[in-house]
Amino acid sequence: MILMAVCLMLLGFVIGLAFFGEKGGFAGLIIATAIWIILTITSFAGGDQILLAASRAKPVTHDVNPQLFNIVEEMKIAAGLPAMPKIYIINDPAPNAFATGRSPKSASVAVTAGLLARLNRDELQGVVAHEISHILNRDILFITLAGIMLGSIVLLSQVFLRGMFYSSMTGSRRRYSSGSGNGGGQAQIIMLVVAIIVAILAPIMAYLLYFALSRKREYLADAGGARLTRYPEGLASALEKIASDPSPQLAAANKVTAPMYIANPFKKKKQRKLSDLTSTHPPISERVRILRNMTHGASFKDYSDSFASVTKTAAIMPASALTKEDIALREASAKAKKKERRESQMHQVGDIMRMVNGFIFLTCVCGLKLKIPPNYKHPNVKCPRCSKTLPLPKE
Repeated sequence: MILMAVCLMLLGFVIGLAFFGEKGGFAGLIIATAIWIILTITSFAGGDQILLAASRAKPVTHDVNPQLFNIVEEMKIAAGLPAMPKIYIINDPAPNAFATGRSPKSASVAVTAGLLARLNRDELQGVVAHEISHILNRDILFITLAGIMLGSIVLLSQVFLRGMFYSSMTGSRRRYSSGSGNGGGQAQIIMLVVAIIVAILAPIMAYLLYFALSRKREYLADAGGARLTRYPEGLASALEKIASDPSPQLAAANKVTAPMYIANPFKKKKQRKLSDLTSTHPPISERVRILRNMTHGASFKDYSDSFASVTKTAAIMPASALTKEDIALREASAKAKKKERRESQMHQVGDIMRMVNGFIFLTCVCGLKLKIPPNYKHPNVKCPRCSKTLPLPKE
């Protein structure tokens, strides 16, 4: 975060020097800081609702999906959150999930219909625990602040570079070669070239730092998810299913919202080493190996030891988290052991999304279940099986 702030201040300072001369650096710093403050206020005013709207997430009640609500409530109690997160469902076949909100008191968890269709209870619990860990660790606020910093750098860079391009097209660049003397004009040109180089490199550096932050917080959320459920296999199996799912790319995802999801929503043919630096998430295969290597317990220290063993690098967990605690692993739940038919799950999810989208469900005396779309205008509907006329409930 400090490095990202340095990038923003340096960019503002250099652009100020290029535009206003030797005394313009301070003015550039003020402009860069003002842009950051404006974007921060905008984001904090309604950033979570903007994210949910951009993701096309719709709020649901307990009646729509009792199992999802029960799991979120279990993980809320296990994590000791002060308030129950709001629950949203995204009508998309690609399995994924994310959490948003400025604090544990005003957080939300969103899951896709594809996730509900593919995962059993333990796997869904692992995903929810991962998202609850993001809320508990205030990763949402942390990544939001980093994203605002990144947005400020990109915005400042783009305005400057496009302004320079426009100036060169209109011929106004000649003013940079004028000055109190030839030496002053050359110094101004040199400063301008330096500003252009910094404006190109600063966003690249900021992106790399932002992605590194995102990846580190994903590891921490995996550790927290395993700790809350005491069943690392649930999250590991869920990540495998998400990675191997053949569904199209998540339609509502974009570069801004991608780091919020439990897995990279953008489809990739291969995960090469060179792309690791520019990825918002660690490789899923590595995350799965770390979770499945936790054979002695589910504490943060157990995750840290597993991480060091799998990656052959220094432990990812902060020293303050490595307290001595004994969290024993549990067995898979009875419900998760029962293999549900995929067609049945998809049918249930289809009904869930119809309820979310305002469909009316009626059951005829003959046993046929009717699903009436919200744009149906007639006060009655005729059963196609027994021809009985059924009145629609009044709002």
